[in-house]
Amino acid sequence: MRVGISAASLYPMETEKALCHLNDLGYTLFEIFFNAYCETKPDFCALLNSMRETRGFEIKSVHPFTSALESMLLFERYTRRFEEGLAFYKNYMEAARRIGAKILVLHGQRLGAGSLSDREYCDHYRTLYRLGRSLGVTVAQENVRLFRSASPEFIAVMRRELGDECAFVLDTKQAVMSGYTPAALCRAMGERLVHVHLSDHTATESCLLPGAGSFDLRAFREELRAVGYTGDVITEVYRQAIRDDVALKNALSVTKAVFEE
Repeated sequence: MRVGISAASLYPMETEKALCHLNDLGYTLFEIFFNAYCETKPDFCALLNSMRETRGFEIKSVHPFTSALESMLLFERYTRRFEEGLAFYKNYMEAARRIGAKILVLHGQRLGAGSLSDREYCDHYRTLYRLGRSLGVTVAQENVRLFRSASPEFIAVMRRELGDECAFVLDTKQAVMSGYTPAALCRAMGERLVHVHLSDHTATESCLLPGAGSFDLRAFREELRAVGYTGDVITEVYRQAIRDDVALKNALSVTKAVFEE
């Protein structure tokens, strides 16, 4: 396993500035959010590629800024809008391919938004997955609080219905905020787990930098190994969880010691 960090952890710092700042602290593997539509355009991707070449870092995954709209764009029964949503998300996939990213993180449908059956949801997701695969990008469903994907039970439904045409992102803070253990989500995702968003937590705080809480990171590593996970572990926290650059450096040291040993 390799470790890295989401540049969105420094939001609202602009993506390219966040990448430079985190790279200066020693990080070389990243997830980025496309925080504006212009950031999916070829000229911005060229800027990122120039930085990748000059600084020697890698962008593994991307996250659309329209995640909150996926219920309406991608997981409703209005066919015409779904087709337009696919075209819009194709732009993200093409941008991901331009910068060498292999994974697009999907939130999916918010709880209470629409009336798709489980099978219909899986059909919509399968269409996205196949589109991504045609472009060399894996569209991976993330477990997200207040979304359909929050529960291990729904993840298990997707895995059963979709077989080898699904992939998952395990977000530890989202699991905790949803009332589930990261281990439960890990087991539900099984061999289809392709990406991990890591944070720490305590009994009273759900999102801390790795090493700043009471989460047993080594036990979590063993849960990942138990399902055959060999991918990357990306620190992703909210900005308020970062005290200073020293804390970011410490998180890098902690995650390297646990996951790259």
